[in-house]
Amino acid sequence: MPPKLDPNEIAIVKLRAVGGEVGATSALAPKIGPLGLSPKKVGDDIAKGTADWKGLKVTVKLTIQNRKATVAVVPSAAALLIRALKEPSRDRKKEKNIKHNGDITFADVVAAAKVMRPRSMARHMRGTVKEILGTAQSIGCTIEGKHPHDVMEEIDNGEREVAAFDPPRETAA
Repeated sequence: MPPKLDPNEIAIVKLRAVGGEVGATSALAPKIGPLGLSPKKVGDDIAKGTADWKGLKVTVKLTIQNRKATVAVVPSAAALLIRALKEPSRDRKKEKNIKHNGDITFADVVAAAKVMRPRSMARHMRGTVKEILGTAQSIGCTIEGKHPHDVMEEIDNGEREVAAFDPPRETAA
């Protein structure tokens, strides 16, 4: 017989899910079944928690305590940029290899960098902005009509200023 679960113990499970969709319960079962949760119920919770990221693949952080799961969305840089493009939601099963060739503002890039700052490896905010610009280049969008690499060069040359930003640090509970 397995050991009795401690009700105060906090378990954290991270997984990738498509926003607004109920994932396959067969993929959830091995991860959360041993914790005493129903994969179908958790799948519905994930679908509700990721509703505003409809159609985008995002990382979901499940914090499980006392057999209750709370869903937190951890967006990737690409998901933040695609959301900033304000593209209409598409059917993933019918439309493949989508080009995201829209145009976003530099303020959108800085806003995405502020969200990504705690997970960035860059020492300064300008490095994080350049990481986001690299992602923008890979998904194929432009920044205020310019190629992302040109905006990176403007940051390096000092033509574009990036304000310092230190995010609040997450404390490990």
